[in-house]
Amino acid sequence: MPAKTSAKPAFMVFDTPSQASRIAAPSLPQGFGSLGEVVVWLMKFSTMATSCYSLVIISPFPSPKIAPQMPSQAPLLLRHHRPFLAFWLARIFTASGFQMLTVAIGWNLYQLTGSVLDLGLVGLVEFAPRVLFMLHTGHVADRYDRRKVAAICQSLQALIALSLAIGSATDHVTREMIFILAFLLGAARSFEMPTTQALLPSIVPTALFPRAVAAAQSAQQSATIVAPALGGLLYAFGSVWVYGPTVLLYLIACTLMLNLPARQTPLNKGKATLDSLLAGIRFIRSRPDILGAISLDLFAVLLGGATALLPVFAKDILLTGPWGLGLLRSAPAVGALMMSLFLARFAVERNVGRVMFTAVGVFGVATIAFGLSTSFWFSLAVLVVLGAADMISMVIRASFVQLETPDEMRGRVSAVNGLFIGASNQLGEFESGLTAHWFGTVPAVVMGGIGTLVVTGVWIKLFPTLANRDRMHEPKAEVLDQ
Repeated sequence: MPAKTSAKPAFMVFDTPSQASRIAAPSLPQGFGSLGEVVVWLMKFSTMATSCYSLVIISPFPSPKIAPQMPSQAPLLLRHHRPFLAFWLARIFTASGFQMLTVAIGWNLYQLTGSVLDLGLVGLVEFAPRVLFMLHTGHVADRYDRRKVAAICQSLQALIALSLAIGSATDHVTREMIFILAFLLGAARSFEMPTTQALLPSIVPTALFPRAVAAAQSAQQSATIVAPALGGLLYAFGSVWVYGPTVLLYLIACTLMLNLPARQTPLNKGKATLDSLLAGIRFIRSRPDILGAISLDLFAVLLGGATALLPVFAKDILLTGPWGLGLLRSAPAVGALMMSLFLARFAVERNVGRVMFTAVGVFGVATIAFGLSTSFWFSLAVLVVLGAADMISMVIRASFVQLETPDEMRGRVSAVNGLFIGASNQLGEFESGLTAHWFGTVPAVVMGGIGTLVVTGVWIKLFPTLANRDRMHEPKAEVLDQ
């Protein structure tokens, strides 16, 4: 595929967060001769986390309409809910650990084999457990204590990083070892993701949930922007410098997760039968609005996957180098971060259906604009808009799906939703490369954007109640703990 033949070594042909993070080259730039620069990067990461905390967690909720029973002098604040603060910090640590770990794994593997194919295979190996264990991951999240399940998954990821640290220190890391650990990493994350998604609604009141989703995403995006660069910088001093701190990040996250309050809904003690495993799929099919929201994301991202072809645009169309490609890769994450911070302060409360479909439409228009652009700076701005529009759709969809799903079903529904998201990213890369091979790079991206607009229009007709939905949930009077 053109995206692969035009790439600089190996790390520029991928689209998923784990693969995109490998674009960070671990060699130090000119002048990076001491650990002082590492300290500077750590301070920057700490500053970003503190800024996100100040803006997202401490700021007052902008509208008291959702909970009119609350006194006017007591605005809803996420900082009033210490469990969410622990969850938010755990999200930063796990996301940062994963981004740093994948940077080190990708570079380590390429040093060992020099094979672009191996880099593609390791991404496939990481994704495979999500398909293989899809039915079981959701069942585990609904049947067992979600705090403990998440902590076990984070502990396993810490052990994986520790194994790589020991292997690197003793010079015993092999290609086979990396593939085995990559599969285990994917398996741990396939259980962790639906569990943590299902855990969040039980941590914060319903009125704060959309805001909490946006705040959690700001943590994810902050880590996506900063952690890969930090991991690449640390790798210049040796792979152990990446694997070691990653172990610590996962262990801190594990401790925070175990300190969260226990779920109030009784655990489902039933046996794992085929009927219970398929319950999540049946539930989604029985709720047209949920089915529409999840499938809209699948097809919109599948068709609008322009980022898979960024190496071709950077080299052949925008006439820039690796630094420009790095900026293009970061632009959607920057847009997503800014929008997540905005939504954390000003949650979408009304006309959520129209706002979500409008955001998907803007995503399609931004994809077309990027495909037609020959200006580097305009392309960069368009990608920022693309990332922001995708974040609006994601926050609304995630909030709506979780609030409309009973607690005893959230794990299984989250597992199906996670598979849809992962499949759209993976298949989107393939679709972009295939259409670029058939029709050319620019026509492929433009047709993808047009396809996204067509899907948006068709979904409005197929799911009219979703398109006309006013609120994410029916307001309920509830007493919020201060």
